[in-house]
Amino acid sequence: MDDTTARDLLTAERDRLDGELRTESADEAARRDALAEQGAAGEDFGDAGADLAHTTEGELSVDTIRRQRREVGEALDRVDRGEYGRCVVCGREIDDERLRARPEAQTCREHAA
Repeated sequence: MDDTTARDLLTAERDRLDGELRTESADEAARRDALAEQGAAGEDFGDAGADLAHTTEGELSVDTIRRQRREVGEALDRVDRGEYGRCVVCGREIDDERLRARPEAQTCREHAA
């Protein structure tokens, strides 16, 4: 894959992740505010547990998006260094199909696991 196409794919993915991160962060803040209000109103224990589980899921989602965003940034750095599209394990070229599906991929299919 040429550097221009790679940069375009990675930039689009970074922008998509930034949008998701804004949405998830706002949702997480709203859940926290709602929990605080419900706690002050004397919510029952079962409802509080369910709300806590939803908050934890939201935090995990934000963490996942941040990790993905970091991986995309690292891939953009590899483009800048001229190292993009090569497996970091064996040095072989990563096929375009894999890079189109996961532009941040840093390993070939053989070393994906």
